[in-house]
Amino acid sequence: MNFFIVDDAATIRGMLSNIIEEEGLGEVVGEAADGAEVDAYNLAAQEVDILMIDLLMPIRDGIETVREIAPYFRGKIIMISQVETKDMISEAYSLGVEHYITKPINRLEVVSVIKKVSEYLLLEKSLHHIQKSLSFLTKHNQNSRRVENSLPSKPPTFISIGKSILLELGIVGKTGEKDLLDLLEILHQLDMEGNRELPPLKELYELAAQKRLGSTVSQEDVRKEGKAVEQRIRRILQQVLEHLASLGLTDYANPTFEYFSSKLFDYTQVRMKMLELEGKNPSSPTRIDIKKFLLALHMEAKGRR
Repeated sequence: MNFFIVDDAATIRGMLSNIIEEEGLGEVVGEAADGAEVDAYNLAAQEVDILMIDLLMPIRDGIETVREIAPYFRGKIIMISQVETKDMISEAYSLGVEHYITKPINRLEVVSVIKKVSEYLLLEKSLHHIQKSLSFLTKHNQNSRRVENSLPSKPPTFISIGKSILLELGIVGKTGEKDLLDLLEILHQLDMEGNRELPPLKELYELAAQKRLGSTVSQEDVRKEGKAVEQRIRRILQQVLEHLASLGLTDYANPTFEYFSSKLFDYTQVRMKMLELEGKNPSSPTRIDIKKFLLALHMEAKGRR
């Protein structure tokens, strides 16, 4: 999920950004200190999914800003405020605000509200995708009746296959998803060029950083972003491990658990995580073999083409 935070207090913006990043809820793609700095065009350009906006601000408050952008903004809006008058809350909801977060900021409340809004947004997107697919199938069937000989459909792209695998692993929309897909695309390109050996991880991270930042940035910026890529990859792989362990605890015969647990990780790691989730082992970060994971993910995507 992509977030945009609007609040005249830099400390509030910082707290919300840290919570979103640390809890793996998504990525903060932009901030503003007043509603006057926000417009629907910029939100769309940055592909913002969730707008978090303060109610009271000096130049243009949250209500006025939401009223201005609501007809054009397709994401979800969370209002932040100390004010809880019924009239203001009612007006905000009537304009399309999904939820309120009250000040002072409470981490548990923020995480709970964001998860609810994210789940609803993902459900909406899924339904929209299904509707588009059904519409396409209907048109396709109608055209098929008119045309006897049709060209075969294009095979799925390597990245679309990668996304479908990440969906099975429970990390679509999580911070680090794009980094994994970038690394997968880089491995695919190297494979197409005949490079069979996996480069050092540091080199892969910097290639992913270069891909994200573009060719005009300095080597120092690439190095810093490469380290950030590494941290996001480590966190999201821990989330994959926890997701698979949870599936195994619920149903040891779960097909996703059976198929991926030993393919992507060492069995002992998965078992230790399951014991940890059961409370039988102390909680501690698991040292994951990132090279093994990336190679297995690449081979899985390659095998599905």
